[in-house]
Amino acid sequence: MILVGVMAAALWGIGWIMGAPVRARLIMIGLLMTGVMIIQVILPQGHPLREATGSDPRLWLLILGFAGAVWLYRRGLIWLRRRARPAPDDSAPQAGTFGAAELSRYARQIVLREIGGPGQKALRDAKVLVIGAGGLGSPVLQYLAGAGVGTIGVIDDDVVDSSNLARQVIHLDARIGDSKVFSAADAIRAQNPFVEVRPYNRRLTEEIARDLFDGHDLILDGSDNFATRYLVNRVAAGLGKPLIAAALTQWEGQISVYDPATGTPCYECIFPEAPDPALVPSCAEAGVLGPLPGVVGSMMAVEAIKAVTGAGEGLRGRLMIYDALYAETRIIRISKRQDCPVCGQADPA
Repeated sequence: MILVGVMAAALWGIGWIMGAPVRARLIMIGLLMTGVMIIQVILPQGHPLREATGSDPRLWLLILGFAGAVWLYRRGLIWLRRRARPAPDDSAPQAGTFGAAELSRYARQIVLREIGGPGQKALRDAKVLVIGAGGLGSPVLQYLAGAGVGTIGVIDDDVVDSSNLARQVIHLDARIGDSKVFSAADAIRAQNPFVEVRPYNRRLTEEIARDLFDGHDLILDGSDNFATRYLVNRVAAGLGKPLIAAALTQWEGQISVYDPATGTPCYECIFPEAPDPALVPSCAEAGVLGPLPGVVGSMMAVEAIKAVTGAGEGLRGRLMIYDALYAETRIIRISKRQDCPVCGQADPA
């Protein structure tokens, strides 16, 4: 046996010195062991060559069986690792391209000549911030995610309540009591894994607004109070960021695109002062039609897609008012005020 061991070691060493692959070295040792087994079977007991190579074939069978078991175990581990490792995703996009899964997902949108491939890429590269994950924010977030906006930020400090569910359709009954931004983020990720969502579970304040807005290309305001609306408008205008803002009451909604950097008015140009709270009751006090936020929020998403892709004509310089009760839509031309404290001195781009 010692002789066979020395020969096997010599073959392995020679193969290693010559740079032979492991497979070739194993084949040489396998041929050696085959020859040893032939000697053990053919030659009679007591033959010098048989004695020099172990004398008892059962011992070699035991050694070979053990070696085979080790080899099979190793091959089994390799197979299991391959099964556990995720298969390459042929649909995964390369840098600057769309994978097959994305092309299939956005196909109906890409065939629109106003959007096409360049517009879809602009959507994927866009960073859009949504203020509020409530009535307006819910459809906005869903449709922006569905459209393939690459990065969506959402800020809100509220939690899901049962009274929200009739109109804030992004949230589920099981999420009652959860933070709205985290509930919305989970829904977006489940809807479109190609979208990056950034939830900010806090109230928007002066201290954080500028830095937050600066990291996004487009701001959508779906807040439900005038203090936040004026803050959003002021910061967006100061940074030259386009702002899509909407509001709701009972059966009616309004929406416009405020972009003073292009010479059109800002929100404060049109609403220089907040109305008396007694004249503008909250949704909890005055009520709101359940589908109305979906209609107006979808309009916000449409305006956002147009703003990012450059398709069509947006609502810059125009205020759209939708009356669901009487099925009427009116568009009012709005003008910039030169004495506006926010944008009155801004020069058109």
